[in-house]
Amino acid sequence: MTEHGAASQSTPQANIGVVGLAVMGSNLARNLASREGNTVAVYNRSPERTDTLMSEHGDAGFIASKTIEEFAASLSTPRTAIIMVQAGRGTDAVIDQLADLFEEGDIIVDGGNANFQDTRRREAALRERGLNFVGAGISGGEEGALKGPSIMPGGSKEAYATLGPILSSIAAVAEGEPCVTHVGSDGAGHFVKMIHNGIEYADMQLIAESYDLLRRVGGHDPAAIAEVFDEWNKGELESYLIEITAEVLRQKDAKTGGSLVDSIVDEAGSKGTGVWTVQNSVGLGVPVGGIAEAVFARAVSSKPAQREAVQKTLQGRPDIQEAGDGFEDDVQKALYASKIVAYAQGFDAIIAGAEEYDWDIDKGAIAKIWRGGCIIRAQFLNRIVDAYEKDASIATLLEDDYFAAAVREGEDAWRRIVAKAALSGIPVPGFASALSYYDSLASTRLPASLIQGQRDFFGAHTYKRVDEEGVFHTLWSGDRSEIETEPSTH
Repeated sequence: MTEHGAASQSTPQANIGVVGLAVMGSNLARNLASREGNTVAVYNRSPERTDTLMSEHGDAGFIASKTIEEFAASLSTPRTAIIMVQAGRGTDAVIDQLADLFEEGDIIVDGGNANFQDTRRREAALRERGLNFVGAGISGGEEGALKGPSIMPGGSKEAYATLGPILSSIAAVAEGEPCVTHVGSDGAGHFVKMIHNGIEYADMQLIAESYDLLRRVGGHDPAAIAEVFDEWNKGELESYLIEITAEVLRQKDAKTGGSLVDSIVDEAGSKGTGVWTVQNSVGLGVPVGGIAEAVFARAVSSKPAQREAVQKTLQGRPDIQEAGDGFEDDVQKALYASKIVAYAQGFDAIIAGAEEYDWDIDKGAIAKIWRGGCIIRAQFLNRIVDAYEKDASIATLLEDDYFAAAVREGEDAWRRIVAKAALSGIPVPGFASALSYYDSLASTRLPASLIQGQRDFFGAHTYKRVDEEGVFHTLWSGDRSEIETEPSTH
């Protein structure tokens, strides 16, 4: 044995390895080692991290290596290694090192928040070398990595035959089922994880808008709002995010004695997956306004100079409307209806991505693995599972009987809340966008006909008619007669 207890190259012992031992990687390695049947090899480029893991958790039976060559030699075949390093060039560097050491049929797993297009590129390149590459979305943060995350692996079925039982051993369990499934080929896992994060953005924004309304219109202090969220968490809104919202609002600031939320600068950060969701959904032609508005709201919050500049121009603001009877119930119903829209849009993006990239994605299975371990885990997801089990071909979740009824039930409250917010000068981009999306789908006729007429006028982009088949163009600069033509390619 070498230093740290690394196995010699002639005695491979570990069925799974982890490269990258920052908090997420260390926690994942500890989770793996705690499950019966797993022996875990560990390696970090900086040996100090390995030293720390071994000194604090050496009883876990890790096989630690000083070099990546020793790490590869410590793995039994098919060698299986999970990379938990910073996305981008760092990931590519480790992949290249492992690929040079691994042999045909071995498996390299990227467990970071990689762009799914990078995953597709890497998978194709390694497949040419006879290696399996798996992009696995892992959700649940540091605690999830240690105690049980939701895991979204892509890659080949061959790789999942080896990897699946290992991941199932460490995944969160919801209603007796491990929160992991083979999502699809190449980048499908990271794509679905990206959409998960986009939905997370929308969910958080809607909760924040609810808090803002309860405070500014309802007149409640943070502690009282925490009680409201606690109550909501007992019903159809039960979720991890609602639960932690109450915890955050209840927290006192040790320095001021007031609510911690009042001492936090109101500028929200992001790490890019929400932006990727919007960018890719736009490219796929999928409207994800709820997610987009959540991304934009964070961007607006992080523009203090612009906010200050506009505030200097103000000579007054609208009076806050009276809450009135049933205000908290209205906010709750508006939140639920808006949440339904956000998830419907997210699943629309998954469907479009599957069609574009030829992935066979089981939408119900995705909803199942999000029920535990991940940030958006919620009782609500069981309703999505039910919807897709009844009819996997529905055009939108809003078509499902349960969701259609839930939106109808909350619609009046939803409209009252959006109107009251607008009249009070309180921004609710998530609520308002979701309502506009719903109204767009519900409208029998949209003004897109005028837009198409404008496009034909200035760019000869053509249009279709409601009363006959074909594609048409009006000779706007001529005698304005209509001709049948070929579709515009512009």
